[in-house]
Amino acid sequence: MKISRIDHLGIGVESIEAVLPYFENVLGLKCYAIEEVTDQKVKTAFLRVGEVKLELLEPTSPDSAVAKWLEKGGRGVHHVAFAVEDGVKEALMESEDKGVRLIDKAPRPGAEQMMIGFLHPKSTAGILTELCEPQNQ
Repeated sequence: MKISRIDHLGIGVESIEAVLPYFENVLGLKCYAIEEVTDQKVKTAFLRVGEVKLELLEPTSPDSAVAKWLEKGGRGVHHVAFAVEDGVKEALMESEDKGVRLIDKAPRPGAEQMMIGFLHPKSTAGILTELCEPQNQ
């Protein structure tokens, strides 16, 4: 797998509206996009810090993965997303071949028109890892 950069850090929040003033008014960052990813049951807000993005993740349903994570006391960084140059499908297959447990067996659509796939934190030093690439690749 060829990782080119950290694409974004996913940050779990109970309310984007409640935390956005901290990022914008205190840190001076600007939210450039808010969208809902229905199949993941989250609303996302994106802010850019240099070449890395912050993705605020607000659950839209109590049965979403982010809602369950927050309910268990999760706060702050939810996942690290790496941009892969050789494709998410290939990176998932390579990870599985190396014994990594997958959450996603195949790429699926994510926010910002990306194809994504998650690696299970039980196989990745406790870090929920997302692999991503633009859909048009």
